[in-house]
Amino acid sequence: MRPYREIAALAGLQILCFFLLSHLDPSFFLLHFYQTIVYLAILIMLFYMEDRWAYMIGIVAPALWLVMIFGTGLLQGALRQVWQLGAGKGLSNVATFLAAVSALLSILMIWACTRRWIREYAGLGKTIVTFGVSSAIVVAYYAIMVAWFWHMVPFTNAKS
Repeated sequence: MRPYREIAALAGLQILCFFLLSHLDPSFFLLHFYQTIVYLAILIMLFYMEDRWAYMIGIVAPALWLVMIFGTGLLQGALRQVWQLGAGKGLSNVATFLAAVSALLSILMIWACTRRWIREYAGLGKTIVTFGVSSAIVVAYYAIMVAWFWHMVPFTNAKS
């Protein structure tokens, strides 16, 4: 049994979640489509047994995404949907609930990749370099995606 099956399964579930989100909220189709690239890259790296890089990107990318959605308030809205569902009120927005599922999958991905990293690479002297390169790639990727998305959103000029 391959030791990273749970990471591949989590990446696949995250891709499925983004696919469903892209259909529930068609105005953000491209954003959700581009979000899947990171998880496809993790799957490809696992396939080619570049698990060192897959684990670290599996830690850094979901963590940065969680920080970004927390900063925009999307995570808080998603958690409200979960509380509503837990209180028996039902869902008022399925897309927001799927965002909560995506956040949970991100947390599980961070946990699984960290666990694998500690088991296989801790103490080998590769942590700082792998973290630095992976962080630079992920930050550049998300910076491009945010800049692209920012220019896509129409803003109206406030004139008094």
